[in-house]
Amino acid sequence: MKKKVLAAILCVAMVASMMIGCTTKSPTSGGDDKKDDGKGGKKIGITIQNYENAYWAGVMSKLEQILKDEGYDATIVGCEENSAKQIEQIENFITSGCDLIMVHPNDADAVEEVCGRALDEGIKVMCWDNPMENTTANWVLDNTELGKEIGKTAAAFINEHYTADNKAQVCVIGKPDTQVLLERQNGIEAGLKENCKDNYEIVATIDGVVNNEVQSKAESVLQANPDCKVWVGVGAGAMIGSNTALLAKYGGAGKIPEDCGVITTDVTSEQLDSLEAGDEAVRAIVGFEGSNTDTAQACFEMFKRILDGEDFSKDKNVYRPTMEINADNIAEIQKGM
Repeated sequence: MKKKVLAAILCVAMVASMMIGCTTKSPTSGGDDKKDDGKGGKKIGITIQNYENAYWAGVMSKLEQILKDEGYDATIVGCEENSAKQIEQIENFITSGCDLIMVHPNDADAVEEVCGRALDEGIKVMCWDNPMENTTANWVLDNTELGKEIGKTAAAFINEHYTADNKAQVCVIGKPDTQVLLERQNGIEAGLKENCKDNYEIVATIDGVVNNEVQSKAESVLQANPDCKVWVGVGAGAMIGSNTALLAKYGGAGKIPEDCGVITTDVTSEQLDSLEAGDEAVRAIVGFEGSNTDTAQACFEMFKRILDGEDFSKDKNVYRPTMEINADNIAEIQKGM
């Protein structure tokens, strides 16, 4: 009897051992070797330069919703314009086993090495804005050309209202410590020079991308240059901040002189509301895909292309389109905000 019991125990042990052996998995190397569960299921880490920027806050909220609806596990963080913090965020994404990391770099050179480490771990990397080296693909703008379009649009406004004998006083709002925004600022100045008719002068240059920061600096410019009426800039904060300062100077909406105007890029609800109202200083916006939803959807499509294994080795820089937002198309764009 004891022999029969012992034999039964040994038999059970052997079967269990065989089952364990059959279900053991080798460690995953990440990236291409990770299981594709069909719709969604992928883990995405996103770090952007500044979440306080109105444009980024708007687009990221739409992107977060799209990713959630599609079943992706996404984490979105801002680095507050701190490269060391952004490097740490990317390291955390690597450790957590992300399938894709998207970085909108505060300093592209500063994050090249850590993005290279992500690639070595089999993680796909996408850069928004900069033509980086250690990435799978870059989703970029030709920022010099975008700046020229802003300058050209502003020049049309200047040429309508000013002459060589009555020159427009212009303030340029940039962000020279961020490479892509420096390129955009240089493009704006080139666009003005190429398209104006010797009828303007740049009386002030300030920097900033956050609304209240720009507003404060714009108020100082207006104190020193009360006739500065044309404002051009690299983003939403430039437009919102300077428009707020001009509304305060002239006594509110409906009291802005016809020869006073703000022209920048980015697309936020506040910018569009001011443009649509028609009685503030906002005169034109040079935008991208359209609304926040349009841009978020276009970004999501880039995610899918990368995660689906599209080969970007011949040209990893995917350029985004630009468009002027005006009275003809603003209503449609507002629907997607």
